[in-house]
Order: sequence, then C-alpha cells, then structure tokens
Amino acid sequence: MIENIKSVDSLTVADFQAHPVWEFLNEDEIGEMMIQPVELPVETLDNRVVGDQVRLANGSRVWASFGNFDVRDPRATEHFLDISIERGGEWFHLARYHDVDFPEEGPEALARFLGLHVDDVFPITVDVRRYVRGDPALLTAIVLKEPQERLTDAELIAMR
Repeated sequence: MIENIKSVDSLTVADFQAHPVWEFLNEDEIGEMMIQPVELPVETLDNRVVGDQVRLANGSRVWASFGNFDVRDPRATEHFLDISIERGGEWFHLARYHDVDFPEEGPEALARFLGLHVDDVFPITVDVRRYVRGDPALLTAIVLKEPQERLTDAELIAMR
C-alpha cells in the first residue's frame, strides 16, 4: 500500500502526474476528505478521484480531476460525473445542470475561466481506459454543455 495521504482539496497536477487515481480513506480519525493513491490498473472508480488531461471541443488538452465515474453505467456517469478543470494552478469545479450553483458555475462560467468560447470547451472528452480494467466502451465519457436528457430530482435520487 502506498503511504501518501493528502487532502483531496490539496491535490495538484504534479500529484496526478505521479499517481493518476486516488481513493478516499473514509476514516473518521483522519477526516472524510483524505485520500491516497492506488496501484493501477483498477477494477472500479467507486470512491476514487482521477486526475488526467481531458480533451476540449477545440482539441486542446487540459488537466482535470473527476469523480463519480461509473465504469458500469454510462448513464450514471453522464449525470453525476464530478469534474474540475485546472488553469494556472487554480481549479474550477463545473456545476452540473442539477446543482444549485449551476447558474453561476455552469458551462459558460467554465468557458470564461478558460478564456474560451463555450463551444470551444464543450463537449469535453474524458478517457480512463489507461487506468481501469473493463469494457473500453464504458471507460470514456462526454461532458456536454446541455445534457441530452434532464432527469427530475426523483429520477436523480433513484439513480444514486
């Protein structure tokens, strides 16, 4: 076991370059937000954060951290993928359509953070095939500016 414990909020691009996949420890004594890197490849990304470059619509690659990538259910990933994008040492957390801060932290705000037009950012392609054993068709995800399907609160809760 690797003994490199950090707070999820303190991860940097350098941390992700050294260890792309981190797992929450969920130990009350050290705190809920503490994580440590895991050995690769993994079977699941449950309870884990991945850091890697993602591809923007304009073809450029930027560093991102993401969680809630379900390697068995692409629909769950589509609705719940939690993604933050790095620029100049700062991270921007993208709010999804069902998040309360979506109007202030949604796709348009991410585009402003990156200094790009929203259509140069979205769709964002996320690919975890290098890190996860499984069906390659389930190990990529697309983050759209507007979801193809908007679920109700009840439907979102039922998917969790």
